[in-house]
Parts: sequence; C-alpha cells; structure tokens
Amino acid sequence: MSESFEQMLEDSLKIIRNGETVEGTVISVKPDEIVLNIGYKSDGIITKREYSNDDSIDLTTVVNEGDTMEALVVKVNDGDGQVLLSYKRLAQIKGNKKLEEAYENQTVLTAEVTQILNGGLGVMVDETRVFIPASLVSDTFVKDLNQYKGQEISFVITEFNPRKRRIIGDRKQLLVAEKAEKMEELLSTLKVGDIIEGTVKNVTDFGAFIDLGGVDGLLHISEISWTRIENPKKVLSVGDTVKVFVKDINGTKIALSCKFPDEDPWANAIKNHPVGSVVKGKVARMTDFGAFVQIDENVDALLHVSQIAREHIAKPSDVLKVGQEIEAKVTEYKEEGHKISLSMKALLGDDDNSADDDADVADVDIDKVGQELAKEADAEEAKAEETKAEEPAKDTTEE
Repeated sequence: MSESFEQMLEDSLKIIRNGETVEGTVISVKPDEIVLNIGYKSDGIITKREYSNDDSIDLTTVVNEGDTMEALVVKVNDGDGQVLLSYKRLAQIKGNKKLEEAYENQTVLTAEVTQILNGGLGVMVDETRVFIPASLVSDTFVKDLNQYKGQEISFVITEFNPRKRRIIGDRKQLLVAEKAEKMEELLSTLKVGDIIEGTVKNVTDFGAFIDLGGVDGLLHISEISWTRIENPKKVLSVGDTVKVFVKDINGTKIALSCKFPDEDPWANAIKNHPVGSVVKGKVARMTDFGAFVQIDENVDALLHVSQIAREHIAKPSDVLKVGQEIEAKVTEYKEEGHKISLSMKALLGDDDNSADDDADVADVDIDKVGQELAKEADAEEAKAEETKAEEPAKDTTEE
C-alpha cells in the first residue's frame, strides 16, 4: 500500500512541458480523436488534425486501443484539463532529422507520390513534404506528371532548408547513374553483329530508339527495312518488340539494324533482272522525279520521269498510279546503294510520225541515258534523305 501510494504521489507530481515528447497507451479511439494515457494526472488528446495532413482519414482505421504511441506536447492544459498532443508534428521533426541525414549522406530515399504540383511532384517522408521539380523527375522529358500519382519513387535530397520549407529531391541523377551502369554492363558483353530483342521506346521522323534493357540503341530509318520507309511511325509503334542486330558501337552510341544480311532481297536481284532484260512490276510510290517500281519483294527500281514516255511528262502522277502494273526495261544496276534503273520508253518502237524531239530517241544509247538519269536520281534522292535527317534534329532535344 505504501509503494502504491508513493507511486501515485510520484505520478501526481510528474511535470510535462510544451514541446516535450511523451509516450502513452491508447485508451480510446474515435474517428476524429485519440485518447492516450501518458502517466500524467490528465490524459493526452490527439485530434485528427494533429495526427495527419489528410483530412479524410478515419483514426479508427490506423490506431487501436492498447497501441503505444509517442507524441509531442502542444499544450499542457487545453482548457478542459487535458493535454493536447500532436503525432504529426513529432513525425515532422523526425522526418526533418531523417531528411537532413539523407541530405548530408546522399542516402537514397523511397516514398509515395502524394501530390501532382505545379511544376513537379510532392512526396511525403514522415509527414514532411519533399518537392521534386519536373526537370528532376526523369532523365527524359515527361509531358504528363499524373502518371506518377500514387507510385513509389526513389530520390536523393539535393537541397535541405526546412525553415524556408524548401526541401528538394532529385530522381533524375539516380536514373542517369543507373543507365550508365547498365550501359557499361551491356557494352562489356555486346559486340557488333550480335542479334538482340528490344522494345520500341520512342519513334521519330529519322528512326526509332530501341530499349535494349535499360539502354537505348538507334534504329535509323534507313535500317528499318530493305525497302524505302517514308516515315518510321507508319511501321513502328511505341511498345513494339523488334529483333535487331548491332551494326555499330561508337562509345556509348549503339547503331541497330533490321536489315539482316542473310535476308538481303538484293542478293539475287541482278541475277534475276540483268541489264537489258524486261521486267514487270507494280508502282509502289512516286516522287516528282520518278516512280519506284516493285519488281521483287522488297526490291524497288527507279523509273525516272524522263523514261516513262517519249513525250515530256511533268511528273509521274500525271500518267501513273500507285498500284498500277507496268512493264519496263532494266537500263542500269548499281551494286553500291542497291540501285536499279528502269525505262518504259526503251520498250517503245520507232515512230516516224512522232515529234522531232521524240524521233531523236532512236539514235540515243538507252543504257547510257539510263546511267545518266540514274545518277541524277541518286543525287536528288540523297538530297532528300539529308533534308529529312536534318529537320527532326531541331526538335529532338526533349525526346
């Protein structure tokens, strides 16, 4: 009895102060209030507002009677003889301490994205908000930050100033470091000629970037198919799985290709269609300077506009249509660059009633004309390719 009395006396004389941390046992929980026995003459009260910044929280779902909790003393007497406590403020103090240590040691933290803010993301670390600017969210441009809502992300603290409520996180540098590590690992094993599967990550006017497992390789437009591709977006989509082989490795740049040598459709092209032979084909596409005619699967030959008919033709579309079947003579084959030149005009017989300029055709060496025209077409096509390659370079910074 004497010990109990002494204990009761000691408890009644216990002194607590504002700002002090106390520990107690939950003796009652309501949706908006927690009551703690803190070993003081009065119980401690934690309101919903002092438990969390989440106004929608139901305290009965996060705390049970009998739980032990720590809290910060806000007021020794709240006016009703009870001690006002704060779980949230204590968590913020601990969170600030944790963030300060993480800032000093550059420790990697992981937290859930709770807010999509103007210009960045908000994550909570023990009731302390960390702001991650949009420029530091990823190593590539992110148009819509809403995709991160509710996700757990990792980051480091690059600026810590709790007095100004300025605590900045950086996710980008972790991604850059991770990619560099994967790149080093991949380059240590990858070699030219290797066949590998990847996923289309991004498609541009000049090609596609293929994810090879955390590392990107470039599949240029000229390496997507044996036939000419006008726009990669017509044949590839983000998320597609493609099989490629490594064409070149230059430092950290990996050039890829889908044009496997053993599938080269041009291997037997000259054997099947020698110069001077007559071929049948289908108009695949047209430009101002000529039409490309498919004479075999994945083999297109150039029919220059001047070789379509004896009379002058302004552009191929004036007399030809895509999908139209035609017959022409092979006038030249260039192994370098895989170029075959055709002439419909070469199949036309002499016509004494033709105009003077047409009568001269019979005196012209058709093969020589074909060579000259093919060179002209090559120059125009090369110029078009250069223009296409330069234009997208201006707007790929974000990509």
